[in-house]
Amino acid sequence: MTHSTPPMLYRRLGRSGLQLSLFSLGSWVTFHNQVDAHGVREMMAAARDAGVNFFDNAEVYANGQSEALMGEALAQLRWNRLDYVVSSKFFWGLDRGSADQPRINGRDTLNRKYLLQAVDGSLKRMKLDCIDLIYCHRADPHTPVDETVWAMHNLIEQGKALYWGTSEWTADDIRAAWDVAERHHLHKPVMEQPQYHLFHRKRVEHEYARLYEDTGLGLTTWSPLASGLLTGKYRQGVPAGSRGAMEGVSFLREGLLDARKNTAVGELEAVAKELGCSVAQLVLAWVAHNPRVSSVILGASKLAQLHENLGALAVLPNITAEVLSRMDTVTAGLAQ
Repeated sequence: MTHSTPPMLYRRLGRSGLQLSLFSLGSWVTFHNQVDAHGVREMMAAARDAGVNFFDNAEVYANGQSEALMGEALAQLRWNRLDYVVSSKFFWGLDRGSADQPRINGRDTLNRKYLLQAVDGSLKRMKLDCIDLIYCHRADPHTPVDETVWAMHNLIEQGKALYWGTSEWTADDIRAAWDVAERHHLHKPVMEQPQYHLFHRKRVEHEYARLYEDTGLGLTTWSPLASGLLTGKYRQGVPAGSRGAMEGVSFLREGLLDARKNTAVGELEAVAKELGCSVAQLVLAWVAHNPRVSSVILGASKLAQLHENLGALAVLPNITAEVLSRMDTVTAGLAQ
């Protein structure tokens, strides 16, 4: 069911000169919640050995602990700083205050005060002088887009970040930010981090279509396995120890147990079997096959999962037009 892993492939981040590994390692849910400090270091080392050069994080992941664990691992691994790319994302805030005394300027915002202070906090936790990629984790309708664009531009000018982008923004909001940057000759948003998998594809394939050519938008996509749904592990319910069993992400459970989608996953097993791979490897190769995707962010709670997922590199050449058509047929009517 597994392949020996071929050499890593690299793609440019949109129209920028930066090259990212086609598969990257993310930390959402896993770091601190499922993987301890030793496991984080071991997993990052294994990913780097396989050619991964991009490691994705966010301020809010495990309330800052994910960044701290990644920073500790980087300090111990002592890689050449040119050999890896690190990201973080900002919007939700960490200490959000209480119901009686909410932290007004430190939660659910992209205002200038929050952004500049939040990036300083991430730099400290990650033990870095610069974060390569910084993202606005969600759009903020209450802050003028000009203010946010100027703040991101200033962070790059100060040397605290190299590129900035967005995550889960609409095409219209991305275009508005890009236009502000263009008008004032500021650093433009280079990348977007959207959810993208067989059941969630319309934004990447249709809504953003004009942006790829017009602005050079690059994509670092998340949840390629639909939080595990596309591995087939939820076809018989929620296994103990799985992501769906975790209390902190119970909001995922209904989607993971969707009967029609699980039936479709079962039908994908026949396609995977013909290609000599697992369903997970098949659907990861499907995401990577899209040339608009700069990097596919993988999540893994065990080293064996990481190795299996990276095996999708060997499946990629087998994603033919016929295979794509069969996968489209199986998932017809289920994609958002």
